[in-house]
Amino acid sequence: MTQLCTHNGAPVSPLTFGTMQFGGTADAHESRAMFDAARTIGINHFDTAVGYTAGHSESILGGMIKQQRDEIFLATKVGYTGGGGHRNITEQFDRSRKQLNQDAVDLLYLHRFDPETPLEETFSTLAEFQSAGVIRYIGVSNYAAWQVMKAQTVANSLGTTIDAIQPMYSLVKRQSEVEIFPMAQDQDIAVIPYSPLGGGLLTGKYANGGTGRLTEDERYQARYDQAWMHDTAKALSGLASELGTDPATLAVAWVKTHPTRPSPIISARSARQLEPSLAANEFEMSPELYARITALSVTPAPATDRLEEA
Repeated sequence: MTQLCTHNGAPVSPLTFGTMQFGGTADAHESRAMFDAARTIGINHFDTAVGYTAGHSESILGGMIKQQRDEIFLATKVGYTGGGGHRNITEQFDRSRKQLNQDAVDLLYLHRFDPETPLEETFSTLAEFQSAGVIRYIGVSNYAAWQVMKAQTVANSLGTTIDAIQPMYSLVKRQSEVEIFPMAQDQDIAVIPYSPLGGGLLTGKYANGGTGRLTEDERYQARYDQAWMHDTAKALSGLASELGTDPATLAVAWVKTHPTRPSPIISARSARQLEPSLAANEFEMSPELYARITALSVTPAPATDRLEEA
């Protein structure tokens, strides 16, 4: 897989910290505390987007990394709104750099696929950014495998390549195993999955009457409100109790242990809430435990659907 590195040549950390909640559900104090906690255990990969919390996420993160920029791998995203055309990508990236107070970023993602814009226009824009030295790596988020391969063909024709992909992946969202992960391995694309806790479902808090995205955001309710997912979350909590650990630690460590060696994006509203996810950094996941956790949800069929060959 592609080895993403910081400016000073250090490889990116096994965990990525996502700052989507900076300036939103995480105030300035908690944002700082989480950043410091992440850095303390060696996390150097930080992820944001131009539109997160109306730009506050980038502004807060930019201030935090200013004194240690060469040690930080900075990733952001553009194109969630407005499409993948040259003008929109350029305008959003200019706004992103202004919010971050940075001339350049390490990794720039296209936030989602745009079927209306020719891929040649989209990726020639990113190739231009790369040539100008304002980005080092190119990434895509929320792309299907076939969309990545179309884009990769275009990128290669322009003398560049897609280096990273950011899919959804957790114990209750395993569709990426079917084609995205095998494609990433074949194409030497780093995998940086988001939502390893299933929108908080795998922390076990909802079974105990807790609140969060699944109770407050209709999108997350639609994404995770299936009976079998709740059953899996309860089973994971039971296993965590048996092992004397936290279900969130198991959930993140399970994602991190996949053979593609993803770098899951962790996040939280507070430093205290973040602690179990940070603990996954050093958690020892044996093959036997990995198999036990995997068995708590249904393994998706291979792309060919030939179950006898799985």
